[in-house]
Amino acid sequence: MAREQFKSRLGFILISAGCAVGLGNVWRFPYIVGEYGGAAFVILYLIFLVALGIPIMVMEFSVGRASQRGIARAFDILQPKGSSWHRFKWLGLVGLYLLMMFYTTVAGWMLAYIPKMATAPFDGAGALEGTSAMTGIFDAMLANPVELVGWMIAACVISLLVCSMGLQRGVERITKVMMVCLLVLIFILAFRACTLNGADAGIAFYLQPDFGKLFGSWEIFGDAVFAALGQAFFTLSIGIGSMEIFGSYINKRYSLMGEAVRIAGLDTFVAFATGLIIFPACFAFGVSPDSGPGLVFITLPSVFEQMWMGNLWATLFFVFMGFAAISTVIAVFEGILSFWMDQWEMSRKKAVAINIVLIPLLSLPCALGFNLWAGVELPGIGNIQAIEDFLVSNNILVIGSLVFVLFCVTKRGWGWKNFLAEANEGEGLRFPAWLHGWMRFGVPALIVVILIMGWVPLIQTWLGFA
Repeated sequence: MAREQFKSRLGFILISAGCAVGLGNVWRFPYIVGEYGGAAFVILYLIFLVALGIPIMVMEFSVGRASQRGIARAFDILQPKGSSWHRFKWLGLVGLYLLMMFYTTVAGWMLAYIPKMATAPFDGAGALEGTSAMTGIFDAMLANPVELVGWMIAACVISLLVCSMGLQRGVERITKVMMVCLLVLIFILAFRACTLNGADAGIAFYLQPDFGKLFGSWEIFGDAVFAALGQAFFTLSIGIGSMEIFGSYINKRYSLMGEAVRIAGLDTFVAFATGLIIFPACFAFGVSPDSGPGLVFITLPSVFEQMWMGNLWATLFFVFMGFAAISTVIAVFEGILSFWMDQWEMSRKKAVAINIVLIPLLSLPCALGFNLWAGVELPGIGNIQAIEDFLVSNNILVIGSLVFVLFCVTKRGWGWKNFLAEANEGEGLRFPAWLHGWMRFGVPALIVVILIMGWVPLIQTWLGFA
């Protein structure tokens, strides 16, 4: 059977960016930018994005396009005879499922907030009162297991139904609409937030370079470097085949380096623009900017409360935030479904039928981890959601990226020449051949550092040093 392909280049870019855009873009990026010197940290982040994130994304795309298969069969097709690179696919599949156990729950939060904002009592109350009211709504949602599980199942069903329609008719067509709507609304909300009374302080906090804060001490600088390194690495969802599957759907008209730069640029733009919504709002309403995910569910509704027709704007925002979350779920679901279709040669409909039962069941622990199973914790990590996030972000994504890099640069793998030929086929930006030494030694070394540093705080806690 012929391999499905994207109908348009725009579809490929928006879907890949939709996979990369996640909750971390909405709150983590703006927060760490403010913590480590504003624009000074952005420069550091962009350096690591170019040096680490984009090259690995190109490699993942290349493996997919060259093999015309997802992670289930890509290594089998490209690896040298007698090698064992294909065994990584099982770790990749575990990573995809673990990622979904958390993201389906978060997508459910976004969907749940649509009716909540449509009926919220936006009556022009003061900022602190409005914030308090939003905190109560958010906490009540987390404490209700029936509500969380119900919306989680809704996110799963919607996403799998889109995937069941096929690549072009379902995944590409619907995700393009979702992403375009999200980008339009980000522009509108950023403009509104930046014109609030007191927003100037938030804009200065976010955008004014503070090199003194970044280089204040070796400890602060070390923390900033690791934060920038980690953000550049994790923001693109590389390492578990979620990007590789889209490489298998793209034609050879354009070089993959140029496509990766566009996707990383769009992903970074969303993260940066969201900061222009959150920080001005935080300072205008006197809210702490380090409130984590709650900023989306507490601070931004307070922004809408001050706007004319606030309920409408708040509802639309969470419709489109739901689109962003669902687009990520759809993208990773596509990776899961392609694994079942490639590995066991089954139809898309059969793969959907299996996973429409399997994924909600596997997602239950995370949804219940905020209420009925809130007491289930691992010392040094936290609740079930934190455990799942630690396994994926600090381990599987890192190990997977190392596998992709070594596979593309070593003679015992696919090899540098084969990778370079695939990456540079077509029009557009070329992957520099002179980066071979960096990709063979520098990037693997950085990935190992990320892996080790991800475990250091946990080990310190277990040994009683933290």
